[in-house]
Amino acid sequence: MFHPVLSEFDIVFAGGGTTACVVAGRLVAYDPSLRILILEAGQHSLNKPIHVQPFRSRFNHAPTSTTVTFNIGNPSPRLNDRVPIVPCGRCVGGGSCVNSMIYTRAPASDYDDWGVNGWESENLIPLMKKLETYEVQPDCPTHGYDGPIKVSSGGCKVGISDEFIQVGTTYHKRQYADDTDDLETCNTYSPCQKYIDGTTGRRSDTAHHYVYNQAHNPNLHVWDGKRVKRIIFEGKRAVGVEFINDPVSCPDADQSLSIARASKLVIISAGAFGSPTILERSGIGAEAILKRCSIEQVVNLPGVGENYQDHNLVFVSYLAADEAVTMDPLWRGDSILQESLAQWNSSGKSLIAQNGLDSKIKWRPDDEELKAMDPAFQPRWKEFFQDRLDKAVAIFAIFSGCVGIEPLSSTLPPRNYMSAAYYTLYPASLGSVHINVTENGKEGMDFTTGFLDDPSDIVPLNFAYKKTREIFRRMASYRGEVTTGHPDFPEGSAAGCREASGPVDLNAPDILYTTEDDEAIDRFHRDIVQTTYHSLGTCAMKSEADQGVVDARLNVYGVSNLKVADMSISPLNVGTNTYSTALLIGERAAMIIAEDLGINCI
Repeated sequence: MFHPVLSEFDIVFAGGGTTACVVAGRLVAYDPSLRILILEAGQHSLNKPIHVQPFRSRFNHAPTSTTVTFNIGNPSPRLNDRVPIVPCGRCVGGGSCVNSMIYTRAPASDYDDWGVNGWESENLIPLMKKLETYEVQPDCPTHGYDGPIKVSSGGCKVGISDEFIQVGTTYHKRQYADDTDDLETCNTYSPCQKYIDGTTGRRSDTAHHYVYNQAHNPNLHVWDGKRVKRIIFEGKRAVGVEFINDPVSCPDADQSLSIARASKLVIISAGAFGSPTILERSGIGAEAILKRCSIEQVVNLPGVGENYQDHNLVFVSYLAADEAVTMDPLWRGDSILQESLAQWNSSGKSLIAQNGLDSKIKWRPDDEELKAMDPAFQPRWKEFFQDRLDKAVAIFAIFSGCVGIEPLSSTLPPRNYMSAAYYTLYPASLGSVHINVTENGKEGMDFTTGFLDDPSDIVPLNFAYKKTREIFRRMASYRGEVTTGHPDFPEGSAAGCREASGPVDLNAPDILYTTEDDEAIDRFHRDIVQTTYHSLGTCAMKSEADQGVVDARLNVYGVSNLKVADMSISPLNVGTNTYSTALLIGERAAMIIAEDLGINCI
């Protein structure tokens, strides 16, 4: 069947998300004569309020959103037979345009643990500095001050966050530091910075700061609404991609196949879901999976789609005092919204330039807390965490507003709320992402999250519920629990949830939980634990013998002219919100590709 070749380029990107924009933007800046094409299934994000106004970030995850793809997982007995849903970015800029803009960075040792030549932390720290402008404080040795991505405290501070830190440093007996994203500090309360430009109050994403700012270059092409189906090979050399008009972005366009050819390189940058499935549709993957889908095999690479990882996230909401400043009025669209927008348009300030999260702790349990945790966590603690003092078990944070379960927040009375967020950073469970064929012959996805499959993974979540509840009970703005957003404790339980007139005393005794209460907490977490939108690992940068998919220079094993560059290459989990790692992968990938092409990238 004949497919029109729309054009020839030097480099074609299959996917236009966070990392693709970094790589393409850097390469075209290094050599403006390079003809580069980015094919993105989602739509352009240029100057759209839902992408550039920070307070709107949560609306990208609404059930009707088209700026993310909702990946439907297989039901899991560990989740009480629930079907997990994991969104990923679906627009030019990908996750960088839809995430919560939370600035965290992994400990440097995470990258050393990868054990991949050229990806050691000493090689990556200069790139971490190169990519950012850290507006928070000057002269921090691990931060950068002249990069495209702005990091600030946002356009307006929310006072509830100070209460969280105050209780954390007294009741929770932890230290305080201005910066816990220096690549080593851990178990310390701190402000939470944001990927927000402190001057303009706009989100700092890769679409606007690597690609759209180079629109003057006619050699950089971004075609939105184009979904890449597969890579085209001549022998085992990648020479282009086959794509269609995306049915969601372009519902009225025809679905015929087109081809874009690449004379130098094809780069798959479609994320932890898109990249392995493009490879499998192209004949690169495990023999059994390709045979099941009647795809002719090009390379037997059984690691494709394996090693899926994420972080496990829980939101728990509380009632807040009437005088507290929260994001709820803006999220509800109350009258204050127009006033705040006017202020943001004129000065870049107001709650428009906020994500609602101003403080956090990268938490490690102390000896007393370890004793209180289920013994099922002990082997994991001793094997992974005990002697690695820079690795946090989880992040505890506070949102000034009601976040989490959308139906819950939309049916609650219009008042002030605050929410605990806790998410584990190195869960032991693994999942997988593969293509399959449904009963009616259409292509589908066989996606197993693996969430809570390892019995150690739920233990820190169960403890985090109790600990964050004790912290919130002692905060000045606390007015009780949102009952429907907490475990269903037995009637008469001392742990029962209710409205309150104010906080308990700092030295009040902790709530005593019975065995039945603990069972309710466990059941609650299996019912609601969710993705942290940090999917990674499915095209791992490991040796082929260890189920790797790409080598240290991002080349796909067994073929030529084909690389993968996105979070799917991460061989191990990273203790951070993954935007910082996606940026880093992009910067390192751009260097590698420039070196391969003989381009000066200094």
